[in-house]
Amino acid sequence: MIKAHTNRWFIAVMGTLLQLVLGTVYAWSFFQKPIIMEYGWSNVQTMWIFSLAILFLGLSAAIGGIILPKYGPRKLATIGALLYGMGYLISAYAMHTNSLALFYIGFGVIGGIGLGLGYVTPVATVSKWFPDKKGLVTGMVVMGFGLGALLMSKLIAPLFMSLTNDHMVQVFFYIALILMAVGIPAGLSMNNPPEGFVPVGYSPPSKNAGTRDQEDRLTVKESLLSIKFLGMWLMFFLNISAGIIFIGLQSPMIQDLLKIQDATLSSEALAVAGGTLIAISSLCNGVGRFFWGGISDKIGRIQVFRLILSSQIVVFILMMFTTNPWIFGGLVCYVLLCYGGGFGAMPSYVLDVFHAKLMPVIYGVILTAWSFGGIVGPQVAAFIRDFYANTPEMIGPRTYMVGIILLGCGFLISLMLSNNSITEKSV
Repeated sequence: MIKAHTNRWFIAVMGTLLQLVLGTVYAWSFFQKPIIMEYGWSNVQTMWIFSLAILFLGLSAAIGGIILPKYGPRKLATIGALLYGMGYLISAYAMHTNSLALFYIGFGVIGGIGLGLGYVTPVATVSKWFPDKKGLVTGMVVMGFGLGALLMSKLIAPLFMSLTNDHMVQVFFYIALILMAVGIPAGLSMNNPPEGFVPVGYSPPSKNAGTRDQEDRLTVKESLLSIKFLGMWLMFFLNISAGIIFIGLQSPMIQDLLKIQDATLSSEALAVAGGTLIAISSLCNGVGRFFWGGISDKIGRIQVFRLILSSQIVVFILMMFTTNPWIFGGLVCYVLLCYGGGFGAMPSYVLDVFHAKLMPVIYGVILTAWSFGGIVGPQVAAFIRDFYANTPEMIGPRTYMVGIILLGCGFLISLMLSNNSITEKSV
């Protein structure tokens, strides 16, 4: 066996950088209100741009996981970065022509496909380089995705908004150039470890011959049709659906609370407050992936999911009774910490439960939970905002009740799952 560190930390760093670029999609709520004000589209219509991006992210990640062994990580990651940047370019033209349908195609479909191909590749790749630090390093890589919104909302978007005098067409054009300039070189850096690679000092866990034989015979179809995969998918979907509500609408939500507290605040001050919350919560989203991923190495994957889901139920209940924008912001940050935690722990959970050779495919398919969560959470929240537009005091409580129901169902499912491999008897 090859025992060398090679350049695996370089791969991890470049994978994190690629995820940082792709994670800028999580700053969508920064653009939601300016786009609505300029083009007159409703909350639901505008939110579909973001929802479609997440839908195609998950679907293309599933396809990416299947074709990754054939085409390799370098091609898929580079194409992903290119398509995501192209999504911004097409979106700029869509706004120039006032075409919502083209916006859906550009940012939602093309950009979303780029997101999925780019996202699944570094996660699957670094897990091969770091069998000795699965939770920690996959958590670090996906942390980059969580931090992308911080980069976008506090640096890139405000800079170009200022330089272009809030000209959204030019803003999206310049953002596209920046994202491709960073993302494409990062994608070109991705590659698999050499055959037989084993890190220095690492001894793979021993398994009896019977377990090894069962794992070797395990097929993708058997894995995807198993009760355990279904439970993991549903639990992941429910945690995503609850947390992504705030990724899409946290800026308008805190602005509403601030206006209730002080009606004299200018639109510029409100926008700054919204951008600040996006930045801080995205930091929590990123840190949560690293933190919970590392914790799952110590206490177990399913134990982490149970903590994530149950603690958020308490937080959503507290949200129903607070009108203080600062307390609300703190609670949102905790939700995003747990939202990111699900993404930090899931790659390692898949590796533990299913055969390592099947990881790219299984993990890619489980990311379809992200697709459907990206529709359910934001669309329900956007519908509530439009439906209760004349009674804004009802928007928050109705939204948080939806979150409580989603998380409660997820927690019940987590109680029926275990850390055992699929070849073992216990679910």
